[in-house]
Amino acid sequence: MPSRTTLAATTAALIALAAPMAFAAPAAPRPAAEAAAWDTDRAAAAHAADPGSVTASGSENDATGPGAAADGDGATRWSSNAADDAWIRVDLGSVIRISQVTLDWEAAYGKKYVLEVSRNGTDWTTFYTEDDGTGGSVTAHTYPQEVTGRYVRMRGIQRATAWGYSLYSFKVYGGEQAPASTTRSNLALNHPAYGNLYQHAGNSPAFVTDGGWPADLKADQSRWSSDWNADRWVGVDLGATSTIDTVDLYWEAAYAVDYRIQVSDDNRTWRTVYQPSAADVAARRADVKAPADAAGRHDTVTLPTPATGRYVRMLGVERRSFYNPAPSTAQFGYSLYELQVWGTGGSAAAAYPALPKDPGGAYSTTFFDDFTGSVLDRSKWRVVRTGTEMGPVNGESQAYVDSTDNIRTENGALVLESKYCKACTPTPNGTFDFTSGRVDTNTKFDFTYGKVSARMKLPVGDGFWPAFWMLGSNVDDPSVSWPGSGETDIMENIGYGDWTSSALHGPGYSADGNIGKQQTYPNGGRADAWHTYGVEWTPEGMTFTVDDRVVQTTSRQKLESTRGQWVFDHNQYVILNLALGGAYPAGWNKVTTPYWGLPQSSVDRVAQGGIKAEIDWVRVEQKK
Repeated sequence: MPSRTTLAATTAALIALAAPMAFAAPAAPRPAAEAAAWDTDRAAAAHAADPGSVTASGSENDATGPGAAADGDGATRWSSNAADDAWIRVDLGSVIRISQVTLDWEAAYGKKYVLEVSRNGTDWTTFYTEDDGTGGSVTAHTYPQEVTGRYVRMRGIQRATAWGYSLYSFKVYGGEQAPASTTRSNLALNHPAYGNLYQHAGNSPAFVTDGGWPADLKADQSRWSSDWNADRWVGVDLGATSTIDTVDLYWEAAYAVDYRIQVSDDNRTWRTVYQPSAADVAARRADVKAPADAAGRHDTVTLPTPATGRYVRMLGVERRSFYNPAPSTAQFGYSLYELQVWGTGGSAAAAYPALPKDPGGAYSTTFFDDFTGSVLDRSKWRVVRTGTEMGPVNGESQAYVDSTDNIRTENGALVLESKYCKACTPTPNGTFDFTSGRVDTNTKFDFTYGKVSARMKLPVGDGFWPAFWMLGSNVDDPSVSWPGSGETDIMENIGYGDWTSSALHGPGYSADGNIGKQQTYPNGGRADAWHTYGVEWTPEGMTFTVDDRVVQTTSRQKLESTRGQWVFDHNQYVILNLALGGAYPAGWNKVTTPYWGLPQSSVDRVAQGGIKAEIDWVRVEQKK
């Protein structure tokens, strides 16, 4: 059968992704040779590109010519001429769909560069932009972009050193799309794949059509892995209406106990054409093992009657259970190596749709509150209470309550103040020693894209955790939840006077693995003075600012290429809160008593009164 190929390297091994299993429990170690092995009946060794097909703008000397980046020898390298605009290009020999590119940098790496694709070697399209490179090995996945071409190049913008750019290897992965066929064939090979929430960039839907899977159906390579929910799906665009008779599913150990095979003409309305029998479901459900002992399975689904449609998907209904350890069990995400669709029809013209662009235009204010009223304007803000609108989170010590002691307007500002009273605050989630304030715009003003800003003055002290942030409005939907909803932290401060942080959380980049930056105030600035914090949120990315100074820029393209799914294309709502202690402060101050992340000195300050976050105004501007 056709194979997934490495088109710009002579190494005989196909790519081995450093991605976690679909489940978190440890697996028994396997020899490296076995872990890297692919079933030679199903996926041949990597195709070797001719090093002579690699060209560059120039080289440091004859020994470091461009072919050295594609010769399969990790000790040789291309070293460019000493110019910021140097480039290296590989000719793949034919137009293919490119799934990923790996650059293995020597010490003289690119600080800023782009990866580009071309069909003719003249007209180039950028599919990856690096604006803050740190060298090492960089893998840029293309999903969900349409990246097809014969030529791929790395074009430098800014070197990290005074030397030229230096690459040990320049590897390109992909393959030719299955063409239209009048004879029975796998119509899905290298075609665009889709799905809902997945684990991270190394386990995107694109891997289910790349033609590769391991012989033992256990190795961690070339697979789609959903997040930990039952109603997850993955599917393929065949390019044109097709007649389908069989679907092959090559599962990793985290397979579906129950699932549906469905077809569609428009990728929206689906028709079920197969589901396992009750006996099959029962047998699969009974196959419970420890993760280290579990293997995948190959399902050949012969449809009772051939089906017609352009799109085909596997819709998960029930996930396999694992001992965790026995007799306890746990369920994780679905994990599928390959989805093959056998029949006639199809078209190699299938393509991913273009990513959305910023529409341009002028901003106008769509939400504003300067808190000049005598009380909080509840037509704009919802007061959040622990045990009612939310439960305890992050190991924080406070209960959020609806009281003017904690939430009020004062001197033209919103005040969120913390209070201490030992065991004085009962809630459905337990009794708390601290109270504080949290408000949001959920159900009052939920929106997609815009400039969001607030002028704030923050308390300084170990474990005080004020935040100005946004959550996806679908966070309370159990089929989505966090981090699939997306979280945008415009400003967080954990009690340090000289810095704040900003961050994005989503599938593959949440909690301590978020995409974030710290900013230090210039010229001795302090968090307990007035500052304006903001983000510009567009379909193409997020730009965070402090006092109009850019402190973090994260593009959608880079996020999806290297980390995980962009989940910021739907409504979010604004949140203001003042927390005490918890995971983030404790990670820095290492305090464990008397409260996690909150030392006695800070408890005493809260008890004395006056620990408060003040917000002068909040504004949302949008393009209309």
